[in-house]
Amino acid sequence: MASKLLRAVVLGPPGSGKGTVCERIARSFGLQHLSSGQFLRESLGGGDGLGQGPGCIICVRKNVPGPKTGVTFVPFHCGACTGFPRTLGQAKALDRICELDLVISLNIPFETLKDRLSARWVHPASGRVYNMDFNPPHVQGVDDLTGEPLVQREDDRPEAVAARLRKYKDAAKPVIELYKSRGILHSFSGTETNKIWPYVYTLLSSKIPPVLSDEEN
Repeated sequence: MASKLLRAVVLGPPGSGKGTVCERIARSFGLQHLSSGQFLRESLGGGDGLGQGPGCIICVRKNVPGPKTGVTFVPFHCGACTGFPRTLGQAKALDRICELDLVISLNIPFETLKDRLSARWVHPASGRVYNMDFNPPHVQGVDDLTGEPLVQREDDRPEAVAARLRKYKDAAKPVIELYKSRGILHSFSGTETNKIWPYVYTLLSSKIPPVLSDEEN
């Protein structure tokens, strides 16, 4: 018999750690990673801008036989140039597809986000991301595996980061207020994902059975 789905989204500004949180959710609760763009295009047809989510991750466990509960997690870049939902209209478009049960909002100080994003460099061919503060390459300026040069994306340059965060703040406010008014918003604040994660884990453990303990993740 198919299990009931608990549908949840992870919201947060660019650089807030949505991808990291969802990877941990996947490991801790036995979920599968899928490309958001691929999943949305195939499952939703890409209408209303739904397929425009490169860089996002969707973790899905559904129609699982037995007592386990299925869960869908989507990390959304509300105000970034890519991601979904970016606007209240897109959030309402999502409503036409599924009714959310839970929304996790990551509240990270903008100064912390500016530092994180400005320190981010990528290997264009593979998409590997480095952060010069906490995940630097072995040799400065080059990819660990290929030795090819790293580049900084235009929207990660310091002068562009502030504008991105301002756009996020303006776009995210009505989306967050919508979910708050429905009583499904759970906000977590901090400057480090490692310190926020235990609270996210505790919340989800009250909804679905984990397959790993917090210490194992």
